[in-house]
Amino acid sequence: MSQQWLVYLGGEIHSDWREQIITGCQTADLPVEFVSPVTDHGSSDRCGVAILGEEASSFWTDHQAASVNAMRTRTFIDRSDIVVIRFGEQYRQWNAAFDAGQAAALGKPMIILHPEEHDHALKEVDAAANAVARTPDQVVKLLKYVIEGSLG
Repeated sequence: MSQQWLVYLGGEIHSDWREQIITGCQTADLPVEFVSPVTDHGSSDRCGVAILGEEASSFWTDHQAASVNAMRTRTFIDRSDIVVIRFGEQYRQWNAAFDAGQAAALGKPMIILHPEEHDHALKEVDAAANAVARTPDQVVKLLKYVIEGSLG
């Protein structure tokens, strides 16, 4: 009997890495469901004020958005079987580091995805991970191995 796996895809939102992993897992016919934070940057930044009303300063606008988004991310990380966090090349992703810290604190199996040039900056995050991948294809292969025990 095959278990349905829930995989959280957190981190960088400016490239198609999520779609590459989802497509790769579909092609491999893996029993995986994916969840992620809101990946529309504008919606994520303005969700609090869009729903609850405008704030007097950008600090409180950001605070409100972070609090609202945290309900989604904390719930998905807590429910996930495996957490994948991507650190991209261009931006500092403090939210990705925070998600990785939450996953580590919960004892969640974790795959970190980032380019080699981030090795030094992410050494503590990498040390908490079960695997560090360089490409979405490597993540798919890791998931296939973990789920099926297969290298092929």
